[in-house]
Parts: sequence; C-alpha cells; structure tokens
Amino acid sequence: MQPYFFPYIGYFQLLYAVDEFVIYNKIKFTKKGWINRNRILVNGKSQYITLPLKKGSDSLPVDQRFLADKWLNDKKKLFNRIYESYRKSPYFEEVYSLLENCLNFSDDNLFNLIYHSLAIIKGYLKIGTPLIISSTIPLDDQLKAEKLVIQICKARKTDTYINPIGGVELYDKSNFKKEGIDLFFLKSKEFTYKQYDNKFVPWLSIIDVMMFNSSENILRLLKQYTLITGKSEPMISP
Repeated sequence: MQPYFFPYIGYFQLLYAVDEFVIYNKIKFTKKGWINRNRILVNGKSQYITLPLKKGSDSLPVDQRFLADKWLNDKKKLFNRIYESYRKSPYFEEVYSLLENCLNFSDDNLFNLIYHSLAIIKGYLKIGTPLIISSTIPLDDQLKAEKLVIQICKARKTDTYINPIGGVELYDKSNFKKEGIDLFFLKSKEFTYKQYDNKFVPWLSIIDVMMFNSSENILRLLKQYTLITGKSEPMISP
C-alpha cells in the first residue's frame, strides 16, 4: 500500500486483516491523492487537511519529499482546526494527545512522518500487524504495478495477497494464481456512528473515527468488511 496521511478506516481494516503490511516508500508521489492530505469533519461537512510540501520533481519518490518550511506555522493552524472541530467529541482528550505525538515529529521527511503516525495509530487501535517498508525487500526496480506486487508476495513467501477494493480493475487473479498466490479484495461494509447531531459523513480520516468511538467500538468497525475475489459475491467475512 501507499503511505497515506491519517487514512480512512478502510486502510486500517486492511492492516487488521493481514499478517504483514508492506508499505511503499519508493513509490512516486502523486498530487491530489491521499499521501499528504485527508478529510475531517468541520461544522458538519468534510474539509481537507494537508501536509505542505517543499517543491520537488514530480518524479521523486515519497521518501525523497519533505515538509515545507511553513510546516511549523501550518501545524499550529492544523491543531487549532482539529481542536475547534472535535473538542466536544467524547474521546477528544486522548485522541488529541495521540495526534500531538504523531505530528510533533522531529523529522521533516514525508514518508517518515506518515510511517511514524501509522505506527502510533495502529498501536492505539491494538493492531499487531507489522509494517514492512518496501525498500527492505530485495526487488527489481524496473517492475511496476501487478508484476511488482507479485514479486513482493514471492519475496515474502506468501500464498495470499489482499488489496483494497479499488484494485479490482487493476489486478488479474489468474496472473497471481500462476504464481501460487490467491488474490482477494477487501470491501468495507457501510456503517454509521454518531457525529454530534449532524447527518453522518462517511469515510473521513481515522481521526474522525477515533474522536467519536471507543476502542471497543473501533474494533467492531475494523471487522466490518468482506473479502471478494473480484466482481463476485463476498467470499469471506472476518
């Protein structure tokens, strides 16, 4: 998976579902994706929060991108925005403290900050799955997309690969099967929880989930998915 900034709960459902979670650090940074931004609840509506980045070549991988010099000032604004948006939420104090640990990180490298944050949050959620950085795995740098994923699977000696549902159009299960690998896609079930007295806004950052749900309820939400083998009916439930 790509490294995402405070990703939505589906990302953590995948992390919960697997035995090993490989996170790319050499993948090309993409603009307007989820690597350096996400959405939180502001006055009942979704609003973006963003990590500002120094200018760099579009060909640079994530681990060669850095936070902009204005990050210290923008971080104060981000904390203020989160504070004003969630200060009346039931789990504000503990989650706000956790976010301080995530964002008050001394390293201005984009990948390192995201990795640090993911590690802290998965600990809070009591997810024991190890995070494995892709560059620690011997890989052919020329391989891309499906071929790269298959090589990672073979390097890790796995017989099962699980991808988010968005990959259903990208990967051919027959190509994985030829290599002795079963391919599944994780599809999140729809669910709601109370966001003050507002109309529910789904699929916001994990920040929103943690602010409004106990650890016990988040564990229940982490299990709200099915595994499918493509465009077929659900095959496996957690």
